[in-house]
Amino acid sequence: MKIGILKETLDGERRVAITPNIAKQLIASGFEILVEEGAGEYSSFKDSDYTNVEVAVEKRGVVFHEADILLKINPFDEEDLKLVDKGQILISKLYHKSNPELIQAIANKGVTAFSMDAIPRISRAQDMDVLSSQNNLAGYKAVILGAFEMTKIFPLMMTSAGTIAPARVLIYGIGVAGLQAIATAKRLGAVVEATDIRSETKEQAESLGAKFISVDNEGEESEGGYAKEASTDYLKRQKEAVNKSLFQADLVITTANIPGRKAPILITEEQVLQMKNGAVIIDLAAAQGGNCEVSQINKTIVKNGVKVIGTSIDPRSVSTNASDLYAKNIYNYIKHLTEGTNFKWDLDEEITDETLIVQNGTIRKN
Repeated sequence: MKIGILKETLDGERRVAITPNIAKQLIASGFEILVEEGAGEYSSFKDSDYTNVEVAVEKRGVVFHEADILLKINPFDEEDLKLVDKGQILISKLYHKSNPELIQAIANKGVTAFSMDAIPRISRAQDMDVLSSQNNLAGYKAVILGAFEMTKIFPLMMTSAGTIAPARVLIYGIGVAGLQAIATAKRLGAVVEATDIRSETKEQAESLGAKFISVDNEGEESEGGYAKEASTDYLKRQKEAVNKSLFQADLVITTANIPGRKAPILITEEQVLQMKNGAVIIDLAAAQGGNCEVSQINKTIVKNGVKVIGTSIDPRSVSTNASDLYAKNIYNYIKHLTEGTNFKWDLDEEITDETLIVQNGTIRKN
């Protein structure tokens, strides 16, 4: 069974799906590995790092033609699918709920496709959960980016010239990214507040030193470990509860994403106009439409002195660590799906059932 590692082609992407260390472990398990030329260069992995562990470095077309399993991080696009052969197995993030046209195009090729972003949030799948591993890094990086963009320092500092008050940081969404953002901002000395639709996150936020901003959330339970889409009434109550903290904040980080849907608007343009001059918003949900009404993906918008930076939950700027974690996730996933080097196709098993989106050209999950 041959596994092909493809170079990511999405604009700005710097990660690679399998690192040399994980490739070595897959080879030890009996798989043959091919990698596209230059696939790991932006994650600091040279082609020679792969050949040193007996991975064959090939041109893109050769990888597509010879591999039984094709691995990527981002969804296979139209150009990729032109090179895919019937019967191959594709493994990547697919975002199948919001990409029906892509899933149909994959099915039309007569292939099988697994989606890494569909890993269920259950304890035995934690070591395969790419969303958690990548979001953890994203939360850290959002704080570092915010610190760079701010005109203030984070910690309280007492000097002979006077005392500098600590920066105030507000986090929307206390999932994996939000929790790491809280921890990082606290380590840097900021005063941190956080809010989330899920009341069960209060204890987690407070354990890291953040003040939890409570909002009555009756009827707003989470679904499968993820925040579900909030009602209009809840968003109104949240806005009222958070406004004071928002208008005092030096840095705001938004992390709220709903699988398969547009990101909820948590900060309106009207609210941005009332924020402090010089405040910074890092919107990690910009790729899904944004949590801030004025944010745009990969752009910095300045509104009334407030800098709104639209970025992605994917931690591409720390691509070495992000690739290491993604590769380990996918290694555990492949080992789960296979016995020896053969797929088990156990459709009664939850992880396989939830992530197998297309099987031999037939769409299983919409």
